[in-house]
Amino acid sequence: MLKFILKKTGNGFFILFGVVTLIFILFNVIPGDPARLALGQHADSASLSAIRKDMGLDKPLMQQYLKYIDDISIISVFNKKDSTSFFYFEPKVYRHTSSLLALGKYALVLKFPYLRRSFQDQRNVSDKIKNALVATFVLAVVSIVFASLAGIGLGILSALRHGTFTDKFILTVSSFGMSLPSFFAAILIAWLFAFILGKYTGLNLTGNLYEVDDMGNGIHLVLKNLILPAITLGIRPVSIFSQLTRNSLLDVLSQDYIRTARAKGLSETKVIWNHALKNAMNPVVTSISSWFASMMAGVIFVEYIFGWKGLGYMMVYALQNFDLPVVMGTVLVISIIFIVVNILTDISYSLLDPRIRLD
Repeated sequence: MLKFILKKTGNGFFILFGVVTLIFILFNVIPGDPARLALGQHADSASLSAIRKDMGLDKPLMQQYLKYIDDISIISVFNKKDSTSFFYFEPKVYRHTSSLLALGKYALVLKFPYLRRSFQDQRNVSDKIKNALVATFVLAVVSIVFASLAGIGLGILSALRHGTFTDKFILTVSSFGMSLPSFFAAILIAWLFAFILGKYTGLNLTGNLYEVDDMGNGIHLVLKNLILPAITLGIRPVSIFSQLTRNSLLDVLSQDYIRTARAKGLSETKVIWNHALKNAMNPVVTSISSWFASMMAGVIFVEYIFGWKGLGYMMVYALQNFDLPVVMGTVLVISIIFIVVNILTDISYSLLDPRIRLD
């Protein structure tokens, strides 16, 4: 198990390294001057020169790349004399560090990754992403739980009613759900349940997890704002999970060991829950993990349409305002989420099916 985890972690590290390199290349070939984007079109030459120096844009391209790697890394080469990084001159970034290895006047330190500052408000990108990540995580968890319970339940029902009207109806509805684009479903659901039927449902067209009270009572939790975006995100995965569960369960039910269990006199409930369902869950778990990673990635259109201020909403806003550090930081966080979720998914295979060996 440990060897497998180390192997997967190493592969994930190389994938992340490629993503980081690609982000840096895209950042440097995008037309426009990052310094002017940060200060605006009416900035004077002295201010532009100062911000370019602060951002390291006056350095050679390779040194800029090494500086970027140093910024986002959790391990940095640190100058003990003047409290700066070897590549990046911003002491405040390195106030809270833990020394790992002394190298003369330099030291190898453990630090929190620095994703730089937003062009728009000069806030640390890490702080902006932290707030948005919580909103996206809550939405993703609620959506995937809803989709998993509904999809697996419908899939089991469809398999047990194989060939009947119920089975055909579930297959038809799930096929329609899989073909429905998320952005169209978001617009349709928002228009129907929040605009047309809003006075009956009491649901808002847009809203976030926390909102400011109109009566001046501070910020409060508004869980009802989760309903419409969670249902919208769950439509396609519900359809996919139901068909995967149905097909996988039908395949398992045709196996010899299931017939043997039935011949021993076990009840149909025990055959389904104790033998068939557990072995039928591997493809479903794979799909659930993939969809959860996708949801954590921001589901841009859904968040933007419902005004849910998560990673997707923040990325759209940053792209509209050419806030490149925010875009770069968001893409990096999304990549890490995908890598971690995929590793956890691979590990879960052996827990669900002992026949799978982790090499």
